[in-house]
Amino acid sequence: FSGKGNNAIAIAHNGNIVNAEHLFEQLCEQGYTFQSSTDSEVIANLVLSSPEYKWVDKIRYAMNRLRGAYSLTLLTKDTLFAVRGSLGVRPLCLGQIDGGWVIASETCALDHIGANFIREVEPGEIVKIDGNGIESYPGKSNRRALCIFEFIYFARPDSVISDQLLSPARQEMGAGLAVEHPVDADLVVGVPDSATSAGIGYARQSGIPIGEGLIRNRYAGRTFIEPDQRIRDLGVKLKFNPLPRMLKNKRLVVVDDSIVRGTTTPSVIKELRRAGAKEIHMRICAPPIRYPCFFGVDMATRSELIAAQKSTPQICRFIDADSLGYLSIDGLLKAVALPKDQFCLACFTGEYPIPVQLEMDKLALETMLLQHQVLSQAGRR
Repeated sequence: FSGKGNNAIAIAHNGNIVNAEHLFEQLCEQGYTFQSSTDSEVIANLVLSSPEYKWVDKIRYAMNRLRGAYSLTLLTKDTLFAVRGSLGVRPLCLGQIDGGWVIASETCALDHIGANFIREVEPGEIVKIDGNGIESYPGKSNRRALCIFEFIYFARPDSVISDQLLSPARQEMGAGLAVEHPVDADLVVGVPDSATSAGIGYARQSGIPIGEGLIRNRYAGRTFIEPDQRIRDLGVKLKFNPLPRMLKNKRLVVVDDSIVRGTTTPSVIKELRRAGAKEIHMRICAPPIRYPCFFGVDMATRSELIAAQKSTPQICRFIDADSLGYLSIDGLLKAVALPKDQFCLACFTGEYPIPVQLEMDKLALETMLLQHQVLSQAGRR
């Protein structure tokens, strides 16, 4: 929440603003104060700082100054806005139910409440919803750069993005892995839940039966996006439980969505070996992640990324697998059945859709904001 009275707004944000630190400094010079350490509040105050009168114009003013990835919902006293950044890095969709409108990142959220999916919010578009109905304000988008990780990992398999249902796309990733990296084995195990569909695809293409060799603790979160290594380590231990009766003396193909830091995979393999697996052949849907992400995924330094530091054979030895195979970029694009120029592939290629500072520390803005809050509180005393 930011502002007061008729200028009060509430904002929800999915993404990351690359130039948030610069904007924060400008807003502080203009007298704006901050109550949190998020770039979402930077966006809110940037909207409020606009000299424009109409909310649509205020939002467009902010969009013209933001650099990075963002999908937003913004609520004023009597109007709801859906806003998608010009690159379209993060998804955003519109639904309708009982004459009302719904905004969500994924279509599966609409399914849960019985809403009908109408369409995606286009890159650069502002959608205004109020008592008079719905209006669209298209914006300029020189290129699209949807995060490929939405297809690999982030979005649920029952969601639709760019007219593609994700479960079949992930099955095609698994099938592609079976073609690119075949191996003799007794059982395919998809690491739940994000690689379950890919495991099905590998099994179908290879003819190797698939089995439920790992049970996922649904109360454990995503480990690689946790900011603290100790939390990630604990999360791995809590996340999976193998089934020895399914795995003993079996040669396994273990399909997973990605290897980012190399935090989860060694622990998974250790548990599978403890359960009696004879061989473990890792197959990974994402190509090697060698470059940091600045658009909303918590992997912002190359030193954290195992594929930036080690070769594939070295990673294979590090995780204690019998073999390791990554899906190629071409294989990934074939699976998602969309052109290469629709995606951001920067974490694989180092080619970013906008200029970024590769030495950028994602904690820098939060540190600055926290220092600002401490100084403000000290001044009030």
